[in-house]
Amino acid sequence: MPRSNDPSRRRFLSTLAGGLGAAGAFALAACGSPNRGGSTTAAVPQTADPSTPTPAGGATVAPLAANGDEALALLVAGNRRFAADHLERADDNVDRRLAVRTSQKPFATILSCVDSRVLVELIFDRGFGDLVVVRSAGEVLDKAVTGSLEFGVAELNTPLLMVLGHQRCGALTAAVGAYDKKKTDADDLGFLEDALSPAVQRIAGKPGDRITNAVLENVALVRDQLRQSPVIGPLESQGKVKLVGAYYNLDNGQVQLL
Repeated sequence: MPRSNDPSRRRFLSTLAGGLGAAGAFALAACGSPNRGGSTTAAVPQTADPSTPTPAGGATVAPLAANGDEALALLVAGNRRFAADHLERADDNVDRRLAVRTSQKPFATILSCVDSRVLVELIFDRGFGDLVVVRSAGEVLDKAVTGSLEFGVAELNTPLLMVLGHQRCGALTAAVGAYDKKKTDADDLGFLEDALSPAVQRIAGKPGDRITNAVLENVALVRDQLRQSPVIGPLESQGKVKLVGAYYNLDNGQVQLL
């Protein structure tokens, strides 16, 4: 049975989408904090501060984009504001945080690197409830990463899926070094280097900056791998998801679509 139609899988993902927030909050409250004697004092669940503003009527959040093209346009416009240092931060405030506390309608799922300089929500001038962001070094895919991306497009229904590489990627730099030495690290870093080696091999002998070439090639390879997903591939074929690659320039803050 295809995974996308497995009832048990659908129930699990639906639980993730709506139920774990409350369960996690309860678990944190129950854990409490250690007192001076080393024992644990159970925390009393806190009620909302009466002075805290609440969203009017508790209305369901409306989707910001009806399709992948509209979603991409929102990201492009937001990045232009970021690169020009004209951030609006319209969804980065208390009102927005409260508005999405019980429901969410993100419009894009983005796979990016773990690099501390690539703050995805910031470089696209977005905020609470706008983006599903999944990170892995060099955008390397494994079951957890791919499953998280599938969750974004299939359960949260984001019409856009972006693979975002970036300038001077440390993971690709390490992969290039391992390729040159003809030896990968023995620990889990070696797993990353092996996963990124196809991109490094494909750009061998290509003119230009090797790291940049490797990053661009890797984005294309990851995008093609995601098309093999039994969840993402059909959604793209049906026009329900737009799958794109992109490259973030650390020097000027601009995102280039590939």
